[in-house]
Amino acid sequence: METHNSFKVPASEIDARTRELQQELQASAMGGLFIVQRVDLFYFSGTAQNGFLYIPAEGNPLLFIKQYLPRAKEESCVDNIMAINSIKEIPELIIDHFGKLPAVMGFELDVIPVNDFTFYRSLFPDSQSVDGSPLILKLRSIKSEWEITQLENTAEMTRKTFEYMQASIKPGISEMEFAGMFETHARKLGHGANLRVRHYQTEGYPWHVLSGASGGLVGLLDSPASGTGTSAAFPVGAGSKKLCANEPIMVDLGSVLNGYHMDETRMFAIDSMPRRAMDASRVAIEIHDSVIEKAKPGVTVGELFEHSFQLAGSLGHAGPYLGAPGHKVSFIGHGIGLELIEPYILARGKDQPLEAGMTFALEPKMVYENEFAAGVESVFLVTETGSRLISKVPVEIFIC
Repeated sequence: METHNSFKVPASEIDARTRELQQELQASAMGGLFIVQRVDLFYFSGTAQNGFLYIPAEGNPLLFIKQYLPRAKEESCVDNIMAINSIKEIPELIIDHFGKLPAVMGFELDVIPVNDFTFYRSLFPDSQSVDGSPLILKLRSIKSEWEITQLENTAEMTRKTFEYMQASIKPGISEMEFAGMFETHARKLGHGANLRVRHYQTEGYPWHVLSGASGGLVGLLDSPASGTGTSAAFPVGAGSKKLCANEPIMVDLGSVLNGYHMDETRMFAIDSMPRRAMDASRVAIEIHDSVIEKAKPGVTVGELFEHSFQLAGSLGHAGPYLGAPGHKVSFIGHGIGLELIEPYILARGKDQPLEAGMTFALEPKMVYENEFAAGVESVFLVTETGSRLISKVPVEIFIC
């Protein structure tokens, strides 16, 4: 497992990503792309320093760093890296290198705040401003072999963390205490703690621990930031309820290592699990396995959703599947990589076809109102001929 000191994005990765993006820019008639969001900056430069990246449709990118230049030069393989004192210097520096500014400039309009965009646009008053984020997200949705290896490294870290959960779970400790215990263990293994999410209304945090009736809350699956929690203002993840023997316990762990995320859920029980919860947990695994078996290039994300929904009904679990009646969600998973939630969403009615290299967190879950939640979540890779798990945590129910 690579440490911070040894980790570096290979030059071959950065070069390939840049070439692919430039092909997309040329096809879209954009003259260049101005990148400010940290994850996108890291993806195309290898560093997440405070800076800005200009990728022209033709020619070598320019990386502008406000702070700290020596580290950026150590981390990034971009040829043209320069220090700036102010972002206002950038237009002239682009002109110095290319002789002109692009007629059409792309920006990450899905994430840039309006006030910031207004300022950035004022730097290029004669350039038409358009949304370049679809080009970025399209490229990022296909993982290279190197990126798949990074995800597998994160999966190994989470495998060890789930092993620790099995050894340390016990009655009498609170959900929050248990979450703190296994997060501490994961941090020792390299977990970066700060999960990256793109949407401004979504917060990344490492865990759900939902025991017994804590998992049976109406609306539990409505949002990535839902949960019981200890805060009345923003309840998330885990609460003060004590873990008990002979009840279902859902543990959902989000993790990150060297920028690459995993998102996994397994069911636990101390001593035994009630039959009703055991049956639901087994059905969730059956749906999980069936969806992965069906996933292959050309199948749409909407088809995977419908397959899971119909299977839940045929197995007698349509009522609690994807939420309590009246509060159901319409997705069963999401893309994952440098951000916890990436395109594409495995959702009803979406016609995006799967492609080799896409990675998804698949999460068929059920909510039995005021009783419990049951489910499973794993990360899988779409291959040339089908799909395979990246997750290394055994797909089973843990009775401890």
